[in-house]
Amino acid sequence: MPDYSGELRHHQRVVILVSRYHERVTTRLLDGARQCCRDAGVPDDQVDVVWVPGAWELGTMASRMAREGVSCIIALGAVVRGETPHFDFVAGETSRVLADVASRQLIPVGFGLLTTETLEQALARAGGAAGNKGYEAAEAAIRTADLYAQLLEPDA
Repeated sequence: MPDYSGELRHHQRVVILVSRYHERVTTRLLDGARQCCRDAGVPDDQVDVVWVPGAWELGTMASRMAREGVSCIIALGAVVRGETPHFDFVAGETSRVLADVASRQLIPVGFGLLTTETLEQALARAGGAAGNKGYEAAEAAIRTADLYAQLLEPDA
């Protein structure tokens, strides 16, 4: 069985989807994801960043990008609970669609959708005291893409 080597071995395209909503948070998540790509040896010119209006649009754009022959997709967004059930619908359905894209299209989708009670909690998870979930989502997607590539190699 293949073992993760630490780098994306087949430097195909990586797509990072970023929600414009809560851009103060998502820009920091993007910084973390980009750093992870560099750390994994993915050249900057192999990383495409696509900004979408909000978290809701992450799923449909992931579905579209999965058909473009990319190695993996990293979805970054932030949904902060408010006074209405809007949070539950956006967070739940976006999560479901991203999981559906990964399983139906057989492409790694790094899950970097923060679902927090407050903006402060989101900022803590976007490079603050709780680390950078953008980096972590990118790492999961890149590691999985590497495993997929190894499974396709005849001598794996």
